[in-house]
Amino acid sequence: MGNDAVEERLEDQPINQGRRRFLTATTAVVGAVGVGFVAVPFIKSWNPSAKAKLAGAPVKQDISALQDGMRIVLEWRGQPIWIVKRTKQMLDILPTLDSRLRDPKSTNADQQPAYVLKGDYHYRSIKPEISVLVGICTHLGCSPEMVAEIKPEPFDPDWKGGYFCPCHKSRYDMAGRVYDGVPAPFNLAVPPHNYESDTMIVIGLDPGSSTSTGAA
Repeated sequence: MGNDAVEERLEDQPINQGRRRFLTATTAVVGAVGVGFVAVPFIKSWNPSAKAKLAGAPVKQDISALQDGMRIVLEWRGQPIWIVKRTKQMLDILPTLDSRLRDPKSTNADQQPAYVLKGDYHYRSIKPEISVLVGICTHLGCSPEMVAEIKPEPFDPDWKGGYFCPCHKSRYDMAGRVYDGVPAPFNLAVPPHNYESDTMIVIGLDPGSSTSTGAA
């Protein structure tokens, strides 16, 4: 992933009196992690029919090309869904952040399915390395930016990587857990999802389910 890699930007869409979300069903925005943080090539996502999306049908996504530190952005039920392959460094940092977070153990059951907490609660995921989040800030519905590099930032001199909402400066770690002392009241939501295979993820279905379920 060199400096000559291609970056695909999502278009801003104003909604709800100035709130902004980045919604896409055909592109992926990805970020490299660690030293030499750069943009990397986008990944095309599976694109369901407009009728299926309107009905809230499950969305399948092939993650076989997802590399460490990369993010795929797709759309399900009108919401941006982020699929991130976290690096070992990202996973190692998550357990060190509890004291800085509002709800480190994700006790609000409305923000994620129970099965994503059955392993290590720090990860909020079925597979530790694969994070699946609804990319909407829980404050006023803006879409946070992925700022994965671990380095001092203007909004946090001790930044350990995560998501930053430019609208009102809310911050989340790489598991979508909200920092204490920011406007956002809750962790980012984790949508229902499962794995059809090692490389195919299904958004909108709980493990073992055959029908579409509700979103967080």
